[in-house]
Amino acid sequence: MKDSLQLAFYRFAAKGFIPAHWFEPDLPPVENRAARTGRLSIEVVSHCWNYSHFLVYQLSSLVRYPPQDIDVTMTVFYAPEDEKTSRLLQFFAAQKVPGVTWNWRPLPRQQLFRRGIGRNLAALETKADWVWFTDCDLMFREGCLDTLATLLQGRRDALVFPQDEHCTDLLEEDNPMLKAAAGEEQVLDIDTSEFVTFHPSRATGPLQIAHGDVCRAVGYCRNIRIYQTPVESFAKCHEDRAFRWLLRSQGVPLPIPGVYRIRHIKKGRYSGSETDTRVRTWLRILQARRRDPVERKP
Repeated sequence: MKDSLQLAFYRFAAKGFIPAHWFEPDLPPVENRAARTGRLSIEVVSHCWNYSHFLVYQLSSLVRYPPQDIDVTMTVFYAPEDEKTSRLLQFFAAQKVPGVTWNWRPLPRQQLFRRGIGRNLAALETKADWVWFTDCDLMFREGCLDTLATLLQGRRDALVFPQDEHCTDLLEEDNPMLKAAAGEEQVLDIDTSEFVTFHPSRATGPLQIAHGDVCRAVGYCRNIRIYQTPVESFAKCHEDRAFRWLLRSQGVPLPIPGVYRIRHIKKGRYSGSETDTRVRTWLRILQARRRDPVERKP
């Protein structure tokens, strides 16, 4: 009950009803953020628990479309007991990709299950010019990161995001794309004909690209205790709303190509009864149907 009240409070606060500086007073002013130019660096921060059949497409996208004009550190938080993800990371650690540094970060599963913990660790410790907080079902395809490198030249925004995102419908577990990823570890590609273009209105959880100076100064919801508290099952990810609130920004949209995301019905990272799983599934379907007519490209 206490946790539920705290979550409700911060969801209310993140709507702007409470001053963000009460909880994060150290946000660097714009003039104190470096306007970096030239060859930039970016750290991509992802989490994976029982989602290796999505993560394979994310990591494969960096192998198949290696960045030319930006240095990328690909950070994945995972729990070693997730054997499929561990094997997948071992496979990709052997893939040598110019411009890409693999960075696998094991966590106790209770810390992994609260996404804000890993994101906060990465934010405070990053050496990169920019940090892309994302989910493991998102891909960086042709032109994505190199165009981003151009768009970020000299910028001091706290937060930016792609103005277009290409998504699948909600896929069943027997979809060929998901079945292909469930077998032996390999570099895979997708059929882009299954994707539809959406236009996000803000920097949502998988689309948050934050200035490195901001990340090092304020972390990721570092002062909100509940978002830094381990849990026994994967917590619903509401902290990205609080992050936008604390940064005083919904994000600046940028024309970044090649951003693709696999949407799926079954939430493998969550635990619970069969009835609870069915309820979650139907809620996801209803939410997607409600959003799709608004977000789909005409």
